[in-house]
Amino acid sequence: MTMSKRVQKILIVDDTPVIRSLLTELLVSEGYVVKCASDGIEALEAIESENFDLVFCDIHMPRKNGLDTLKTSKELDPKLLFVMTDSLPDEMAEEAQNFGAIACISKPFDLEEVRESVRRAESIYEKGINVGRIPTK
Repeated sequence: MTMSKRVQKILIVDDTPVIRSLLTELLVSEGYVVKCASDGIEALEAIESENFDLVFCDIHMPRKNGLDTLKTSKELDPKLLFVMTDSLPDEMAEEAQNFGAIACISKPFDLEEVRESVRRAESIYEKGINVGRIPTK
């Protein structure tokens, strides 16, 4: 008997349409339900109205950046898992991990990195690991 995967519904948050399209195509082909948002404000609206298992979120976006989106999302749903994406890794990526992001992948990313991030999220759910906000020192 095979176990059903825990990650079923994924939110992609990125201000670049081609990134949203690429991730959507990959994840839908792997059997996941995918919804997209073009910025943090749209993402938070989606998170307030729907349940997601995983979020792929760009760090640098207009209106509400990825780090602020992560922080606010964790207040709404502390168990929601985030993978941050960015073309310019910087201190915001490190801070995102301090607030519970399970990974930060750099653009352009290899599709295997995306798959590995989903597998990591599934492993976290399977093991029942709490990845809520990690207090900074």
